Amino acid sequence: MSEPQSSESKKKRRKKKAKRELRVIGWRARVDLPDFGLEGVQVKVDTGARTSSLHATHIRHFTKDGAEWVRFRVHTGKRGARVHTAVEAPLLDCRNIRSSNGAVEERIVIATRISTMGLTWDAEVTLAKRGSMAFPMLLGRACLRERFLVDSGRSYIKPRPPIPVLPPKAPAPQPPTT
Repeated sequence: MSEPQSSESKKKRRKKKAKRELRVIGWRARVDLPDFGLEGVQVKVDTGARTSSLHATHIRHFTKDGAEWVRFRVHTGKRGARVHTAVEAPLLDCRNIRSSNGAVEERIVIATRISTMGLTWDAEVTLAKRGSMAFPMLLGRACLRERFLVDSGRSYIKPRPPIPVLPPKAPAPQPPTT
């Protein structure tokens, strides 16, 4: 049986966690999905959802190198102007997920990388039909934990790239004086 931890060792662990700086993210954000070549995907940050969810259609199972994979279409952009991209990913799992309306449905789970605000991490993402929703992707608690602090009053906090500073224009050449 292990010995109880001293309060001193607990304090050290808390200090280590406290040193990790959290980035502030708003209730809406943009992320990149580098495994799929997608940039600027609009997401709703959802602290009520454990797992992130991505709008996908035309989901098909297939075998590749002896492993189960899924091929599907990702729909990004605003409603009415969505871009459809065909992608493939290894099938991680199938899970029963309870939606916000309380209904339970079986969803495919894939693993992919997500990037935003200078961070890139591996995440589990469920594939769902979110066509009627304003955002093609939800970013759930598992992605937020130990990375972000949510400011529900702000949106799209991701820093913009710096504006390049152009060198000053050289003065126009003066005609020679005679």
